[in-house]
Amino acid sequence: MDERRARGLEMMRRVYGWEIGDAPGEFFHLTVDHLFADIWTRPGLSFRDRRLLLIGALAGQGLNDVLDIQIPAALGNGELTADELREIAIFLTHYIGWPLGSKLSVQADTLIAEHEKRLRREAEAAAEADEDG
Repeated sequence: MDERRARGLEMMRRVYGWEIGDAPGEFFHLTVDHLFADIWTRPGLSFRDRRLLLIGALAGQGLNDVLDIQIPAALGNGELTADELREIAIFLTHYIGWPLGSKLSVQADTLIAEHEKRLRREAEAAAEADEDG
């Protein structure tokens, strides 16, 4: 695996929040080598800036299935807080329209609740492990 592919796969892992292995196919290779290795790693914008822009673009197009990936990744990576995500939904609603904004707001609240529930479960499991060990 060359350095560019490795850099792209590492950036994909960072963007999505889970391990991604190399895969076959020209589309996958172009995505990894160009979008993630070259575009996501360019100077000039912070990682958080890129995430904000991506969330806005996805919300504006009603691409909620991709937001189901991006919002939890932003929370999990600590790039955006629950309060910031709620504020993003309010702000974007006035630019993308009420129906899309309402959908984003509900989706963000649902994903935030799932994230907080996962954190509570992890904290409880860690506390139990400490008690046992």
